[in-house]
Amino acid sequence: MKGKAIIVSAPSGAGKTTIVKQLLSVFPGLEFSISACSRPKREKETEGKDYYFITADQFRDKISNNEFIEWQEVYPGSYYGTLESEMDRIWSEGKTPIFDVDVFGGINLKKYFGDTALAIFIQPPSLQELETRLRHRGTENEENLQTRLNKVERELTYSGQFDRIIVNDEISTASSKATELITSFLDFDNQKPTIKP
Repeated sequence: MKGKAIIVSAPSGAGKTTIVKQLLSVFPGLEFSISACSRPKREKETEGKDYYFITADQFRDKISNNEFIEWQEVYPGSYYGTLESEMDRIWSEGKTPIFDVDVFGGINLKKYFGDTALAIFIQPPSLQELETRLRHRGTENEENLQTRLNKVERELTYSGQFDRIIVNDEISTASSKATELITSFLDFDNQKPTIKP
């Protein structure tokens, strides 16, 4: 049985993961969609919670067997995708999947789900602000930072392919706007947010 889906996409550093975590905490009917990836598991990651970790060969086999609803080769030999079995798992529990994906993953998912999905694009207030945020993270050298910013500039041009755009100037305001959009879109009694005192 197919149901609705929520897609949250953004350029790196725009705050989508923080917003998705907030949404999961207030909507009991949402379930995080776990992606499959072909990269090795990092130290603090958990199989079946952060990702489904499979080899590149296994990934290619699953592509051949049409087991993905969307997938990308992000870098040569480095694959990420959404398994159809993951959707079946979430819908069979009576939940609505929520995706935390990059911009191109979000576009692919929206094409797949059409009107049964709400696709939200989280936009940074400006490229300058995003650059400041990324520099504060301190995880990139200058060359990687410039590569990432160039990618962001390109990704921002795709925002019009999403149903709604939220400018993340302030995280609590952006989360509230996302909550309102999802409440309206789902419109199920069991999907109403749990407002915490």
